[in-house]
Amino acid sequence: MNKELFINEVKNLGIEVTSEKLSKLDLFYKLLIEWNEKINLTTIIEEENVYLKHFYDSLTLFRDIDLNKEIRICDVGSGAGFPGIVLKIFFPNINITLIDSLNKRIIYLNDIIDKLGLDNIKAIHSRMEDFSKIHEEEFDYITARAVSQLPILCEISVKALKINGSLVFMKANCEEELVNIDKKLDKLGLKLSFIDKFVLPIENSNRTIIKIDKYSKTNKLYPRTIDKIKKNPL
Repeated sequence: MNKELFINEVKNLGIEVTSEKLSKLDLFYKLLIEWNEKINLTTIIEEENVYLKHFYDSLTLFRDIDLNKEIRICDVGSGAGFPGIVLKIFFPNINITLIDSLNKRIIYLNDIIDKLGLDNIKAIHSRMEDFSKIHEEEFDYITARAVSQLPILCEISVKALKINGSLVFMKANCEEELVNIDKKLDKLGLKLSFIDKFVLPIENSNRTIIKIDKYSKTNKLYPRTIDKIKKNPL
């Protein structure tokens, strides 16, 4: 995806594109490539692929969330900063917390935040199941892109979500994860709201956004052993 097509497709999503946002995105790309030589952040490094598979893909969250409001978002397993950093560049009004269990990625994220001059965004070194226990009902939305299995994501995130807030997870194909999901969600005070399926421009690869609403407080304990959260390829 060249930059001209990127701009057009982002506008088609209904998102305002300015020269300031594009400049920050260009700098983000350069810093991503520099840091990727030091630590493993992404296997996608060619500029046109990054703009499509990381930058544009991150912004598709706007299909299902009004990001023009002043809201609090938590990005679980933020990794290289997708979607969190991209969302903050395009929607400076949101307050966003990036969570990652690997400290060297937190160092990277803080460098990006500093060099892009972003406000009301912080990167925290923690596992989400630990973070949720001490930040109960803080967030309007909790998102994760290509991270872990859906039931695990719900369980480790639910305590940090406000009642009437939503978990909004970004995945590729996830049919198996949705099997019997309603019963699992109900135990957590959650309810499946909708599933948004679409394809990325150019390559037509499958994408799915799953929105899950919290309707009541949960007292469910975390399992003694939770699978290690890993970034799954998109």
